[in-house]
Amino acid sequence: METIEIKAKNDLFELEMSPNNWKIVREKNYTPVEMLVSAIATCGGYVYQDVLRNSKIGFTFDRIEVSYSRNEAIESRPLKEVQLLFFVQVLPEFQDRARRCLRLVSSHCPVIQSLDKSIEVTEEVVFF
Repeated sequence: METIEIKAKNDLFELEMSPNNWKIVREKNYTPVEMLVSAIATCGGYVYQDVLRNSKIGFTFDRIEVSYSRNEAIESRPLKEVQLLFFVQVLPEFQDRARRCLRLVSSHCPVIQSLDKSIEVTEEVVFF
């Protein structure tokens, strides 16, 4: 089992990381929900890159846009939906294969696999 220590310092939590600590301050920087959404997107991006490499599809990965909504019907407002949009350069003759590779992202991403099953995660790719 791996352990991460998060220290409480007044009104913030601090994750000790080298070279700079991550300060998590409610309503001043990234919230824990935004960090979770970012982890979903980043993990999905790594998995998609691996799948493209393993499929022998050349690519240039530009960015990921991630959108999310929260379930307003529940008091704690948990995540309801996360949409991942990968911006990737792929030769036209490989774009259909690259699009089909998306179906492997959720099933191979440990962050997505760790989410409550009620959270819908979708992946799309934009070729440029």
